[in-house]
Amino acid sequence: MRIRQAFGQFQYPTPPCNRPGGAQTLFLAEVGKEEESRNLSLTLQAFRDYQAGRRPSGPGARDLLAFFAGVERQLEELDVTAPVVKRSDQEVINLLAHRAGALHLGLANYCWFLDPDKALCLKLADSSDRSRPLAGMCDSARCPQATHHSCHRDTWATAAISGRAFISKIGRRQKTERARLVAEVERAEHIVAAIDAAAHGGPRGTDQ
Repeated sequence: MRIRQAFGQFQYPTPPCNRPGGAQTLFLAEVGKEEESRNLSLTLQAFRDYQAGRRPSGPGARDLLAFFAGVERQLEELDVTAPVVKRSDQEVINLLAHRAGALHLGLANYCWFLDPDKALCLKLADSSDRSRPLAGMCDSARCPQATHHSCHRDTWATAAISGRAFISKIGRRQKTERARLVAEVERAEHIVAAIDAAAHGGPRGTDQ
């Protein structure tokens, strides 16, 4: 009893992760850092693809290309003012940081959530929460902030192939369902064609 009382008088400091909400706060902070690092890496890769002539497609492609062109101009200005300085990825990342901060990953697209007023998903859902896009409501073929890249091609191609196979098994009487699936498959095929064309420097299209 005395031993318990003796130890009871000593208060061990509570580790931060054992405090109410502490573990969750630390976890969310780590997740945030990982997402930030991932988004910077993906945005840098998209910029490098742009420099190599592999363009994005989709409704948001024009805006993204204009942004990348602006970054290139800033880099060219730096080369003029300091021609002997070798440019590092970090300098490019600094210029891409704001755009990377707006990046959200869709199932088969990138969402550059810069302006909630332009987000089609928020309009469709009439959402009061305008802090982030609604991935489940995404229609990347129509949203002006969505882009498709080469990394999304397989997803759309698989959807098109699977859809065609399923359509072949639908009975002739199921006209409404057949028409709906045909429209979805044709859209997926159009997106694949737009991705292929843009990846080789061709027309971007709208993926609609």
